[in-house]
Amino acid sequence: MNVLKIATAGSVDDGKSTLIGRLLYDTHSLTEDKLQAIAESSRKKGFDYLDFSLATDGLVAEREQGITIDVAHIYFSTPTRSYIVADTPGHVEYTRNMVTGASTSQAAIILIDARKGVVEQTYRHFFINNLLRVKEVIVAVNKMDLVDYEQEVFDSIREAFEALNENSNYDQQRITYIPVSALQGDNVVRKSGKMSWYIGPSLLQYLEGLDLAQLREDSGTARFPVQLVIRPKTNDFHDFRGYAGKLYGGTLKPNDEVTILPSGTRSRIKELFFFDRPLSEAAPGSSITITLEDDVNVVRGDMIVRSGEKPAVEKDLRATICWMDQKPLRAGARYTLQHHSNKVASKIISLDNTIATDYSGQESSPQALGLNEIGEVQIKLAKPIYFDDYTRNKENGTFILIDPQTHHTAAVGFLNT
Repeated sequence: MNVLKIATAGSVDDGKSTLIGRLLYDTHSLTEDKLQAIAESSRKKGFDYLDFSLATDGLVAEREQGITIDVAHIYFSTPTRSYIVADTPGHVEYTRNMVTGASTSQAAIILIDARKGVVEQTYRHFFINNLLRVKEVIVAVNKMDLVDYEQEVFDSIREAFEALNENSNYDQQRITYIPVSALQGDNVVRKSGKMSWYIGPSLLQYLEGLDLAQLREDSGTARFPVQLVIRPKTNDFHDFRGYAGKLYGGTLKPNDEVTILPSGTRSRIKELFFFDRPLSEAAPGSSITITLEDDVNVVRGDMIVRSGEKPAVEKDLRATICWMDQKPLRAGARYTLQHHSNKVASKIISLDNTIATDYSGQESSPQALGLNEIGEVQIKLAKPIYFDDYTRNKENGTFILIDPQTHHTAAVGFLNT
């Protein structure tokens, strides 16, 4: 079954958790004990309706304050598709959480309160989805029941968001607008009869119709970072030597001429396997095992690419990073950079600027980069890595920085060539 990964974003009280809870409820994805707990809690709060936000807000602080703090991953299925929804917090102080939740998503739902329209946080949510190259963005104008389902309200919000969209530098992104009421269930799973002026699908109908193949980042340049060398040494597979990992960006087939990095050694693909099943072609995103025609030296951390399609091989990097550590980043600091399974000692050479996530501009040559700030930096490595520009190959253009003393993930980075 196909799996669609979605990230949600919205300001305080825009109704993200309620929307997801409504999706779960109307697709019959909530267990009886969960429904009873929601009904009991709603009754204790004096509500005359089911508080669907309780289906997703798991932390005590979230339930008490009525806000989302941490990233929650929610799973549900329909007869045709499975969904993983990253319910991310919308507050500026939780920018790192939103980046984390949206980093692996194929689509995003940005909620806007119909009474408030486009607000400052909407700019940040859209900026992050642009930064992360999320191809499909659904703008859900929520709480339409509180504005009498007026088309003029919806149209004015769509016009304001289109003005915001003019800041985008990502021309492959598609934006769709859907008026909904998460609390009442209008246009969430089923079409509502209360907005006859809206002729499009419900939110779930739209998600069901998305072509996952078009959402996949397929650059045509195959990148295969080796995660494991497989040597069974059993009687049946005594001489077997395979290289396991996940394929990014393009396809690979038997007889393709490939180059192993960093050595530059060339060979040809002998066989491809998905577990124990041979493949005639491996698609992007496939977890596979490769065997080669020649007995060459390949180890964990190496990368196999098609000959003639080599990535950049550099020690001096330029990158956009989202800072995730309480300790500010300063020039001269040293971190471990992890790119796929490759870990390399690194030094921050310079902080070039910080980027305002509300599109208000940049600050040049900052003294430090603080928690949740996004900026552009220059990094020097102890040895080269093999990478692509993030805009051309997302999976091969990202990395994390690890504090060597605390072992905490300090930043996520997006490489520029």
